Amino acid sequence: MEPYVKAILDELGEDPEREGLLKTPARVARALRELTRGYKQDPEAIINGALFTEDYSEMIVMKDVDFYSMCEHHMLPFFGKAHIAYLPKGRIVGISKLARLVDVFARRLQVQERMTTQVAQLLMEKLAPEGVAVVVEAEHLCMRMRGVEKQNSYVVTSAMLGVFRENQETRDEFMTLIGHRRRS
Repeated sequence: MEPYVKAILDELGEDPEREGLLKTPARVARALRELTRGYKQDPEAIINGALFTEDYSEMIVMKDVDFYSMCEHHMLPFFGKAHIAYLPKGRIVGISKLARLVDVFARRLQVQERMTTQVAQLLMEKLAPEGVAVVVEAEHLCMRMRGVEKQNSYVVTSAMLGVFRENQETRDEFMTLIGHRRRS
């Protein structure tokens, strides 16, 4: 990757041999590998090792899960918070695994819409709950730094599966618990 970064610096009109840029290609390569480490992680393995049988049937909500990702269109960061809920049906997952699942999908070149759906679908598949809800709120530097340059915009995406899609009261309870109010 380093020769490509050096070529990019050169193409930008920089001198890749000047003191401040000598180690930049190696730093960029390390940073990109870290920022995309989700490709080397198996989200199913994270969940499978932490499934437990439990007679609990009320909503489980984890809110404000910080994440950092990179937009696949411009390779610029987007970041924010994910909120996850599920209504178990005999199986629960270790709560730290919810945050790890968000991180695995976020640490890939992404679009927010896909990331939201990936988290919801994997939980639905592995837990077989009554339903899953995921809401992701993010700021996109590709919107703030380039193009339309809208400084105060953020994007909210949701994936509602099972009872969260079918039952308005369940969806409203989740949205209230994460701090969103339904507009009439």
